[in-house]
Amino acid sequence: MAMNKRICILLLAVLAAAGCGQKKAERFTALPFPDITLPSMIQSQKDAAEYYAEHFWDNLTDPERAYPSDSLLVSGVRKDDVEQRFANWVSILDMVDLKTSEKAVKMLYEKALACEKKDTSSNVFETFEAFADKYMYDPNSPMRNEEYYLHYALRLASYPGFSSQEQAKYAHRAEGCALNRLGQKAADFRFADKAGKIRTLYGIDAPYTLLFFSNPGCEACLNIINMLKEEQKVSAMISDGTLAVLNIYIDEDLQGWRDYMPIYPETWYNGFDPDLVIRGDGLYSVRAIPSLYLLDKEKRVILKDAPENKMMSCLMNL
Repeated sequence: MAMNKRICILLLAVLAAAGCGQKKAERFTALPFPDITLPSMIQSQKDAAEYYAEHFWDNLTDPERAYPSDSLLVSGVRKDDVEQRFANWVSILDMVDLKTSEKAVKMLYEKALACEKKDTSSNVFETFEAFADKYMYDPNSPMRNEEYYLHYALRLASYPGFSSQEQAKYAHRAEGCALNRLGQKAADFRFADKAGKIRTLYGIDAPYTLLFFSNPGCEACLNIINMLKEEQKVSAMISDGTLAVLNIYIDEDLQGWRDYMPIYPETWYNGFDPDLVIRGDGLYSVRAIPSLYLLDKEKRVILKDAPENKMMSCLMNL
């Protein structure tokens, strides 16, 4: 029921008017965002979410669409209006399965490419490129999701309108996004605890493992530590062995890490990368600290580099 309520709220937000309040006088006439209409045959919230995921951009990217041409507009619509809709669309992708989200992202790229081929002044292609970077890939985005971004980056890597340097940039990003994907087994690695004992990720026996890449003195890391310590259900799961927390330091200041040890709960696995291979050899794409992964008993990835609110929501529903 909670998921159904969430779907209803987010779908209503998507359909709400994007522009509110007064706007400054403009030298051009911007068009309203062209919303799509849900077919009457669609009754279930699941089917509605899937339809919106795949068809959200149909009207904006319609090749027959007439619109005023201006550098501040995207297919005739104010860029900030389109940006809000993009954020709403990414939220909808979270409501559908991976197969549907992959299809939707691929469709968005193809629509943007068609707009670029027809009329470069539509500003659609470069706008969606920027929004995909900002919302799906930026490590500070609360909506980041490398699974979504992977499919967009793969296509940008072969876009003939880019220089070889731009293509290489997106190919490199896609390579990182392809590491430790959802549903796949996470890469195993060695770590050393404070006593110097060598252990491995796969050696941890628990129904769930929270992999936490952190740094001593990192304020965001400390917030997550306190959040995990204070949430009674999470503490109970750790105590009864349902959840193991592996807190890993992957940089070189071991003295700083040891000095910070009293902050880390003793019920956690707290270790460092003695070989500096986790990031250095590309086992994991840790683009920012903190970074959180949730693994199942077989060490398959349930969540990858998840924002803390999404991670906590998932833990509370285990």
